[in-house]
Amino acid sequence: MNYQTTVSLKDEEKVKTKKKEDKIYNQKPTPAFIGASWTALLIGMVSYCIGLWNANMELNEKGYYFTILLFGLFSVISVQKAVRDKLEDIQVTDMYYGISWFVTIAAIVLLVVGLWNADLELSEKGFYGMSYTLSLFAAIAVQKNTRDVAYIDKEIEAKQD
Repeated sequence: MNYQTTVSLKDEEKVKTKKKEDKIYNQKPTPAFIGASWTALLIGMVSYCIGLWNANMELNEKGYYFTILLFGLFSVISVQKAVRDKLEDIQVTDMYYGISWFVTIAAIVLLVVGLWNADLELSEKGFYGMSYTLSLFAAIAVQKNTRDVAYIDKEIEAKQD
């Protein structure tokens, strides 16, 4: 191999690395996906809350289920943020990462235990479980979309400067 071939190979590696980096973060979420994520979040949360409002249960039970919804939404957003920070080489302590996962699992377990012991029809239990799951998944998608758009906008702005 001569010098020119060596330089060409290094340049090719740089181009491949650059293409790989661009491929990872150059896919801005479409407005349709962003809208679908927000719609799913609103449908999940609103249906869950309407179900609680109309439920024939004590106010403290309604408060428990509402708190579990808020706890779950916050915890999955925290997990998504921690996972994304690690992906982008932003420092995340193992303790925070572990706590984020623990509270997400705890929120889901608390809902399952609450529904298991609730004096509700099986169809009502299924309704709460499905609307809760939809809300958690949609919250992750909304957070991911928000993060993707912010990251890509920042990259575009940096390239223009």
